[in-house]
Amino acid sequence: MRAVTRRDLARAAIANTFFAPTTLLQAVRRLGFVQADPIRAPARAQDLILRHRVRDYRAGQLEARYPALAVEEDLFTNYGFLPREVVALMHPRKGKRKWTKLETTRADQLREFVHQRGEAHPDEVERAFSHGRVKNPWGGTSRATTSLLEAMHHRGLVRIARRENGVRVFGRSRLSASELDDETRARTLLDLAITLYAPVSSSGLRTLIRFLRAGARDLQPAMRKIARTLEPDVTVDGVSWFGFSARPPEPEDVVRFLAPFDPLVWDRARFEFLWGWAYRFEAYTPVSKRVRGYYALPLLWRDEVIGWANVTTADHLTLGFVRGRPPRERPFVRALEAEVARLRAFLKNSASDI
Repeated sequence: MRAVTRRDLARAAIANTFFAPTTLLQAVRRLGFVQADPIRAPARAQDLILRHRVRDYRAGQLEARYPALAVEEDLFTNYGFLPREVVALMHPRKGKRKWTKLETTRADQLREFVHQRGEAHPDEVERAFSHGRVKNPWGGTSRATTSLLEAMHHRGLVRIARRENGVRVFGRSRLSASELDDETRARTLLDLAITLYAPVSSSGLRTLIRFLRAGARDLQPAMRKIARTLEPDVTVDGVSWFGFSARPPEPEDVVRFLAPFDPLVWDRARFEFLWGWAYRFEAYTPVSKRVRGYYALPLLWRDEVIGWANVTTADHLTLGFVRGRPPRERPFVRALEAEVARLRAFLKNSASDI
């Protein structure tokens, strides 16, 4: 039997993350986590991720349907959307620090306020309580009430019920904390993360555990212990890989424009190992130092990421290619035209039309 190659790993990564388009809820459950980002260039990251995996998906559909779905906004490796059953595995979850007596009292008051109303916009909470301002993690200040609501959300005391013009509206918690022991919860969450980003390198596994601190800080010691017992499935060019089960079939003649945080792109080191060039998210890079563009979408053709697309509107798209020019073969031209048509339909038809 021939040795596993980088191309085998790349094909396995593609086959692992792309599946036959399904319903919105089933796609979120199949992925386990959909990373979110507020930038719309041309659409939010969560929508760009889901459009490849949900039938007839349109930009904004997740936000429009969120209140009726068994899905939660929460932290995993980053902030995003998770099936409610996955969120339960991260609870009971402590805060970064113990609350003071005053904070505990205020949290109890805010929780009662939200529960009485069913939902509460941060502006409404501020008018009722007005606790002043506190320093935020970015060096500025935020409303103390909103900051406390966010801390309560982290602990599962309230949930994100919906969004109103992009602002999170808080509601009664629907969380049933897991009754499983910490080791089982840690193992299940680690398995979910490996499955989402498989195949995962040995360094990628350490990165995953570090990022899981966002949603499962209390379980990190158990995850590290479990990781030390895992046996790699394959070694390629001296690198150990987890989550590789078998060589996938030949790739289809399909072009996909990928979100900067798509599971296939998320691990930048793996991306470079598999496809031989460095992809960087440049939205926060000074214009003069950008190489690919403000919000470049990696361009996947068959089993190769050969370039990127910058899309500002449904009708304005520019392409760049690693080798300077696109493939000349007719199947690529047809596949590119089909992807552009899919992207235009995704952007032009709002979620309210669905």
